[in-house]
Amino acid sequence: RAPRNYLYILNDAESAGYFYHDLTQLMGSDNVLFFPSAYKRAARYGQLDAANEVLRTETLSRLQGDSGPLIIVSYPDSLAEKTVSRDQLAEKTLKLSTGERVDASFVSEVLDSYGFQYVDYVYEPGQYAVRGSILDVFSYSGELPYRIDFFGDEVETIRSFDMETQLSKEKLNEVRIVPEFSRNGGLHASLFDSLSDKTVVAIEDMRWIASRVESLNQDELQIDPKDVTFVKADMLTREEFLSHITPFHQIRFDKSMQETPDATLRFQTSLQPLYHKNFDLLSESLHQFTDEGYTLYILSDSEKQQKRLYHIFEDRNDPISFVPVNKTLHEGFSCENLKICCFTDHQIFDRFHKYSLKSEKARTGKIALTLKEINQLQQGDYVVHMDHGIGRFAGLVRLRIGEKVQEVIKLTYLNNDAVFVSIHALHKVSKYKGKEGESPQLNKLGSGAWEKVKDRTKKKIKDIARDLIKLYARRQEEKGYAYSRDSYLQTELEASFMYEDTPDQIKATRDVKADMQSEQPMDRLICGDVGFGKTEIAVRAAFKAATDGKQTAVLVPTTVLATQHYHTFHDRLANFPVKVDYLSRARSSKEQKEILTNLKDGKIDILIGTHRLVGKDVQFKDLGLLIIDEEQKFGVSVKEKLKQLKVNVDTLTMTATPIPRTLQFSLMGSRDLSTIGTPPPNRYPVQTEVHTFDLEIIR
Repeated sequence: RAPRNYLYILNDAESAGYFYHDLTQLMGSDNVLFFPSAYKRAARYGQLDAANEVLRTETLSRLQGDSGPLIIVSYPDSLAEKTVSRDQLAEKTLKLSTGERVDASFVSEVLDSYGFQYVDYVYEPGQYAVRGSILDVFSYSGELPYRIDFFGDEVETIRSFDMETQLSKEKLNEVRIVPEFSRNGGLHASLFDSLSDKTVVAIEDMRWIASRVESLNQDELQIDPKDVTFVKADMLTREEFLSHITPFHQIRFDKSMQETPDATLRFQTSLQPLYHKNFDLLSESLHQFTDEGYTLYILSDSEKQQKRLYHIFEDRNDPISFVPVNKTLHEGFSCENLKICCFTDHQIFDRFHKYSLKSEKARTGKIALTLKEINQLQQGDYVVHMDHGIGRFAGLVRLRIGEKVQEVIKLTYLNNDAVFVSIHALHKVSKYKGKEGESPQLNKLGSGAWEKVKDRTKKKIKDIARDLIKLYARRQEEKGYAYSRDSYLQTELEASFMYEDTPDQIKATRDVKADMQSEQPMDRLICGDVGFGKTEIAVRAAFKAATDGKQTAVLVPTTVLATQHYHTFHDRLANFPVKVDYLSRARSSKEQKEILTNLKDGKIDILIGTHRLVGKDVQFKDLGLLIIDEEQKFGVSVKEKLKQLKVNVDTLTMTATPIPRTLQFSLMGSRDLSTIGTPPPNRYPVQTEVHTFDLEIIR
């Protein structure tokens, strides 16, 4: 049988994403490609997504080459968007291979003509950088940028590399560098034009897909024509779409067909039943399958989940034998013909399962480098000079000093007095950081007021530092409480988390538990972006404290966050013998009094609260763990006052943006640091946009 390409068309993006995930689990990801829409939301909003463009261009580029048979997964929104033609793609593709004789300056000129942007270092598709004999380029044909090393006028090595670490990932013999086509117009072809005649097209539901293409063409555009950042999509009509599909061999999965098929294949398969953690029902079902001669396979990404299921059956004295498989599908099934049951752990335990795409690197690169752009000074910004105080940045100017002309920074102060700072003394100037929305008072040169402010601040800092040094010295000397090793309840709590732990979450959890099990008091900072799973680590630490009879205080900056954390902790620990409550100004005086009494008597295991927790009337029976969330929003005095409640209390601090003092403590070793840098699968970065009120956008 001759090898051929396959195109699978699912009804929507989510179905296609899960189908792509299942295929990569079964066949690996080398020859399975995902072809998404080029847009972040619906095409009518005109916002291109560079990560999706990479996947589209990679598919078209692979179809040009001789990479063997491919399986492409897509959906109508994507296939309806027109693409670049084969000829255009071939014309604008730069092929480079190791050993090839080509001049680096020629490659730079070609990239310029393709519309690539020259930058200091690459962080998103469509950019290139040159440093000596090394050329970095982020092509739209791959998920990672390439590093091309020249020796004279010869390509010596080609490697892909990681944008954040700048370390090489994989050595390559050949690369195809492809520019962005979507913004330049001229998209007159479709994916079908790039497929060979022997390609087989598999369709989930032809009538649904055709009607979806028709509705896409009828969507009202939500684009401002004057805004160049938005790009209008060129779409295939329903008739064009159907005429493109007709010539190919087809496999149809329609529930009902109007056409008469050449042949019909019937599968004796059933979806995995829903058990909702009812193990009596699960046991009965699995025994029934075993009695009927089925082989049981339990699919899971996590070895921990396999062990969890094995121990549950063991504790029930239920001898069910199954084959663990360390890969998973989106949905489990049973097949009568093959006499096999492939059940997934996330369906058994009601856990969330999400697919991930290869293009995540292209999406995360931009986030890592925005700090460089943010920190650039603009004229009129407030700055602080170590010797002269608060002034305004008035730009770079040239001054004649003797016979030489030097570039200096001009700072303006009260009464329009000016100070010129040499570029060799830039370490003395920093951007002013103060309360947002409030303008600071400019200092007057020569008045001595700034010196007095500095003297007062130094004295206050010395007082705080002296207290801190005493406190940390006592913490180092004192022995804390060494928690016992994980109980079966702790294992059950962690395994019941409905999402899959990221590698950084697993490491952070391990670090926190190791600290708690040691005799020295824990002082650990967990740093991770919003939505990366810091709260789950806090829940696990608090539960570990509760299982050893210790109380936990969770300090949060706002009443809203206190309520939110209360619901999170309460819901996660609902099936465990732990009492959770919260204290804030949102509670009535009667409720607060009752909470404080229960806390003192040890009836509350985990108390979540705002600054109210620092009150003199708040007394714990046996405080073992202090968790501080969003620590950058608390003053030093508040946090250290809490620690003084009990010197040997374990402290866990969580933040997305650590303040310099906290970060410095972590870097110098006074405080341990765990970073959660791995986003959950397929997580889109947070984007802030300003729009006029529009019901369509809100919907």
